[in-house]
Order: sequence, then structure tokens, then C-alpha cells
Amino acid sequence: MAGEYVDEGDAGTSGAGREAAAHGLERRNIPQRSTGWAKRAADLLYAARLTPNSISVLSVVIAFIGAVALGLSGFVPALDIPRWVLLVIAAVCIPLRLLCNMFDGMLAVEKRMHSPTGDLFNELPDRIADVALLVGAGFATIGLWRSDGAAWGTGVDWGLALGWLAAVLAILTAYVRTLGAANGVGNFFGGPMAKPPRMWLLVIGSLLSIAEPGLGLPRGIVLAITLGVIALGSLMTVIVRLRKITLALRAASQADAADAADAAGRP
Repeated sequence: MAGEYVDEGDAGTSGAGREAAAHGLERRNIPQRSTGWAKRAADLLYAARLTPNSISVLSVVIAFIGAVALGLSGFVPALDIPRWVLLVIAAVCIPLRLLCNMFDGMLAVEKRMHSPTGDLFNELPDRIADVALLVGAGFATIGLWRSDGAAWGTGVDWGLALGWLAAVLAILTAYVRTLGAANGVGNFFGGPMAKPPRMWLLVIGSLLSIAEPGLGLPRGIVLAITLGVIALGSLMTVIVRLRKITLALRAASQADAADAADAAGRP
């Protein structure tokens, strides 16, 4: 049944559950949408005449502030700004970015403010924000693991490379998700490192990094480990989503074949 989507986690072992498992979702399941504070905040944004697209753009601005703070934290003590201040700024900006992502959807759907360009503003700012924050975290580890590059005449900063790797894999998780929608089986948001988990992991990594000097740890080691976990989890997420999409496409093909056979057998 095209367009009828249910949460992947709700599918049981019954026939209806197996049919439901063959479809993705139209929207990410965010429990906070139904809370009173979220609804009141959405009402205020609606009253202020903010559009979903403007909130999507705001999410990128907030993400860039967090990304710059993360990046600058890799150049302390060359700067006069205490490193912990930069890390706290980043840790605040990341959940604010997620809130913007939630509210733009609430205005578009619950307040019926969807625009012809809404899907573009829903996806592109998210990808820009992902890249900015993860690469910013890579810059926060700069100088931690660096090869001298004697064999090639250039050095490689592996912490920064890890940031770029995490960013690429994060984009790939979203791209694979949209493949399901593009092929008519909906969005599959499953996997261990979807957008919310990877952003909250980055928040935790930023805050724990403040304790590095007191624990005698090298500057940037916590965020380097965080980026490694995000990269690995994102790769696993890509695999999980590809498998779900493949199963959904096969189920849809079998359903179409069965419908065609039924139609051919009718007098």
C-alpha cells in the first residue's frame, strides 16, 4: 500500500507486521514532537511568522557557530580563548541545531506551512550542518596524529582525515535513506548512527574533552575517538538501511507480481 508507512520498530511477526516492515517512514519518529513544550514552542514560532525554510537556514548558522568553536579548540593555547569555553559553545549549538530540525518539520506539517521548496530546505541544510560539525571536530584534533609524509613530500593529519571520513559517511547515511523514498518504499531511519545519535555523541565528546588536561590525556583524543565511533556507526547504518531497502523492494516486487497474477486470472 503505497504511502502507508509505519515505524520500522513497530513491525511484529504477524502478516500485518511483515507487510509493515516492507515500508519506511514519511518522517523521522521524534517523541519530543508530542510534548507540551515542543507544541508551545511551535505555536510561538508560528505566531512570530517564522517559516520552516527560515528555521532550516537558522540551523545551518547555528551549526557553523558550533563548528567554528570546535575547530578553534584545536588551536589552543595559540588563542586567548579558554578551550573549555569553545567546547561548551559547541556542545550548546549541536542540540540547538537538532531543535531547529524538529521545529521546521513541525511548522511544515502540523502548521501546514509546507512550501514547494520545503523538501530541499529539509535535506540540504542538514547535510551542510553535518559536514560542518564533523569536520570542525576533526580540526579540534589537529596535531594529535600526524604523519611526517617523508615518502610523499606531504604530511597527513589523521584526526582531520577522520573528521572528513565521518562527514562523508554521515552524508552517505542520508543518501541511502533517500534511495528508499525515491524507489517508492519510504525513508528508513534505522541504524545505530542516525543523525540524532551522532549529534548527541558529538555533544558528549565535546563535554568530555574539557576533562582531558585534568586526566593527563592528549588534547583532542576524546573527539578523535568520538569521530571514529561515529564513522564506524555510520558505516553500519548505511549497511542496515541498504538491507532494509533491498528487502522492501523485493517485497514490493513480489506484491506487484502477485497482483498481476490475480489480474490475469480474473475472467
